[in-house]
Amino acid sequence: MLKSSIIVIMIIISTQFLPLQAQSFGFGCLGLVGGFGGYSYQQYKADGLNAFIDDYNSTLPDSVEKMNKFSDANGYRVGINLFRGNLQGFILTVKGFYQSVSSKKSITQGQYSATDFELKLKTWGVGIDLGTVITPSFSWKVLDATLLYTSGVFTNTYSNPTGTTIVQYSSQSSVGYAIGSGFILSILQDYVTLEGTASYTIFSIHEMKDDAGEPLKIKNEPVKNFISNGGLNGVVQLNLSFPL
Repeated sequence: MLKSSIIVIMIIISTQFLPLQAQSFGFGCLGLVGGFGGYSYQQYKADGLNAFIDDYNSTLPDSVEKMNKFSDANGYRVGINLFRGNLQGFILTVKGFYQSVSSKKSITQGQYSATDFELKLKTWGVGIDLGTVITPSFSWKVLDATLLYTSGVFTNTYSNPTGTTIVQYSSQSSVGYAIGSGFILSILQDYVTLEGTASYTIFSIHEMKDDAGEPLKIKNEPVKNFISNGGLNGVVQLNLSFPL
């Protein structure tokens, strides 16, 4: 929580500082504002979930291929750069985003029955990044710091000739953070840019419950530490910006 508090303090300080330096920024009088969207890849450590997978695999006949474990997911990220300005060669960005990534594992039993397990992770984030100009078209994001609010949905789908059964579990949002670095490549005079970020994420999901409030279980015991930690996150996004 200390590092999360530091990120919030950095955001507050930056928003207080910007009006005092308005005339020093490039990209017009105050800087840039705009939206972005792109691809996101997320690793995570799923101790509880993979314990559930191990237990499920133990119930399968030896002739059936086992379910693979969960370790990563991919999807998309969309958001808003609330402010991006160039201060004497340093680029400061204040941003917010929504990210959705998912992973699905499947097996078949016999000719007609199949089981699918799907995990979706939904994240709201707010943060800042500070970079430096290397060339007129290329900048290095020295520090990217983000506060994360992450929740999950785990869906168990079983299909056979008589029909399909779907059981869905979800979690409450948990607070985490990400620290990373990256680059910004200018495509059209800073107003259209390609951005890449690699960061290490810290987050967890303790327990999953269905609509009736019943937890996901292994042998009648609730699964704990469903996701015990995050991991590497990689994002490639396209920014569309407008002068303030």
